[in-house]
Amino acid sequence: MGSHFLAASLAAGHRVTALRRNGGKTRIALKQEPRWCNGDLGDDLSDQLRNCDALIHLAAAGVTTYKDDWDYCFRINVTQSLALWRQAVDCGIKYFLICGSCFEYGMSGLSCEYIHAEASLLPIDAYSASKASATMAAIGLANRFNLRLLIARPFHLYGEGEAETRFWPSLRRAALAGEDFAMSEGQQIRDFMRVDDAAETLLMLACDLKKMTTCSAVRNIGTGRPTTLLKFAQEQWALHNGTVLLLPGKIPYRSNEIMRYVPSLVSICSTGSSPELLQGSI
Repeated sequence: MGSHFLAASLAAGHRVTALRRNGGKTRIALKQEPRWCNGDLGDDLSDQLRNCDALIHLAAAGVTTYKDDWDYCFRINVTQSLALWRQAVDCGIKYFLICGSCFEYGMSGLSCEYIHAEASLLPIDAYSASKASATMAAIGLANRFNLRLLIARPFHLYGEGEAETRFWPSLRRAALAGEDFAMSEGQQIRDFMRVDDAAETLLMLACDLKKMTTCSAVRNIGTGRPTTLLKFAQEQWALHNGTVLLLPGKIPYRSNEIMRYVPSLVSICSTGSSPELLQGSI
């Protein structure tokens, strides 16, 4: 997500200062480069933050690996992230967009046809628990210092730059190589969204932060077009000219599979009971 957000922001003419690890590279090639600062979330970044109008936080640990490493996920997603946000507050930044995760809802997906932004957070592993904890910390910070904070929770992104072990890159690789692709029966219902479209949506929401009337709000990010995993796979198989066999049912469902995990796309103010619709929805 970070690389796609950089591409969208720079193409729109924004001046961007971006943090990357020493020796880190973007997941997609950029036509323009931001002003880079090298380091970690836990570093003192005050000099860079003083020149910024808003903080866009897209970094996270545990998305594809170390989902059950509690020390690692909480150190990065909570302790170090909170330290960065506090530095930003000390530097006078009032506007924050923080990318959460749909997996913060966890087991709430079992009882919700559409998962609303006010649904209970019932995470099931270290990654989702640390992201839910980070959300609570960020909202507390916003309320304490009268910030304007949007927590954005994307649902089921796919696209260029995605880890090669995930579903879409694995399917595309098999299609392009002329190999069969084994998968589950594929009756899981999801809201699949291209990562570059999600980045454009986040950019629109970031530009609208100054229009917020409450300290904080939570927004699910999706297309509003839920579909089965099988139909998604069939469409992508055809798109990438898969010439051999797509093999649904060859792999069992996960033991904790939630069969329907679909967002409601209304954002919720954390300081009141009324929905707040933010501009930039798709």
